[in-house]
Amino acid sequence: MHQVVISGTGLFTPPYSISNEELVTAFNAYVELFNADNAAAIEAGEVAALQPSSAEFIEKASGIKARYVLNKEGILDPKRMRPFLAERSNDDVGILAEMGVEACKQALERAGRTVADVDGVIVACSNLQRAYPAVSIEVQAALGIEGFAYDMNVACSSATFGLQAAINSVQLGQARSVLVVSPEICTAHLNFCDRDSHFIFGDAATAVLVERADMATSKHQFDVLGSKLKTHFSNNIRNNFGFLNRCADGDPLAADKLFVQQGRKVFKDVCPMAAELISGHLAQNHLAASDVKRFWLHQANLSMNQLIARKVLGRDPEGDEAPVILDEYANTSSAGSIIAFHKYQDDLPTGSLGVICSFGAGYSIGSVIVRKR
Repeated sequence: MHQVVISGTGLFTPPYSISNEELVTAFNAYVELFNADNAAAIEAGEVAALQPSSAEFIEKASGIKARYVLNKEGILDPKRMRPFLAERSNDDVGILAEMGVEACKQALERAGRTVADVDGVIVACSNLQRAYPAVSIEVQAALGIEGFAYDMNVACSSATFGLQAAINSVQLGQARSVLVVSPEICTAHLNFCDRDSHFIFGDAATAVLVERADMATSKHQFDVLGSKLKTHFSNNIRNNFGFLNRCADGDPLAADKLFVQQGRKVFKDVCPMAAELISGHLAQNHLAASDVKRFWLHQANLSMNQLIARKVLGRDPEGDEAPVILDEYANTSSAGSIIAFHKYQDDLPTGSLGVICSFGAGYSIGSVIVRKR
């Protein structure tokens, strides 16, 4: 068994940002159009009138202030309300692969590695661009990596589940190092016409290099002390879009084929589950919550992160104990906890303990305990 380290991380941030105010302006214009077009049905009680949103409501409900997106114009068009991402030729690099490659290049640079040092690629994200060929193999080919690659999906927990798979491969000697890549185009499956969720997601891609400790040379190394996963089936977060949609009657692009959730139920269910998993994982490794200097939590909702940290620590988190990036990035699904890890790691002194934790649809929860070298 080989000791494993995380030696490099990378982040691709899209070129456009949408503030809450911009998003609300577009949404409220859509509401006016909808209510005007359906005035008679609304008056007859056949259709419910839509209610406007506000920037204050969004920030209070989520802690989100802005989000990065691959396409801004389509989202802010009241007559479109979705990003415009042109379909690419089969001979061109796919958009998910392109995002992932950029994040991988950063991770390799931070790790002081080249593609010749990598034996595997795992693309772990909430929504894959296609069923096959695997996006991971496309990333592998674009980078010029020899070895293996595969895709996996555990929704918002994909990155931590992917990390455990990579850790196992390196520990067992099946690979010297593995890249775990999480390209997320969350705005493509978000219903921007839904007041309760139109503000939740943004786009981003992350990459993490996992490698043997005895081969690592990076200045940014973290020993992996352990990983732990948990799943529990729930319909409270769901995305029904898939190839079987075309086989049924009805609109295959209807709103119920996009992201839907029962937010209050998710909050009530997931927070105690995540806190319990983290606490139990620490105890299994003979560690106390007070030993942990930083918690890089899934960036879905500010209140969720604060409550989970409070349950684990027994007090409110202080300073950067549980750093937040969702105010700038919004929820980027599996990429969120890795963005926080990427941005808030260099200040930690040697020997510092940290926990990377994701949670989301499934339900699924993943925890990785690391120690700064």
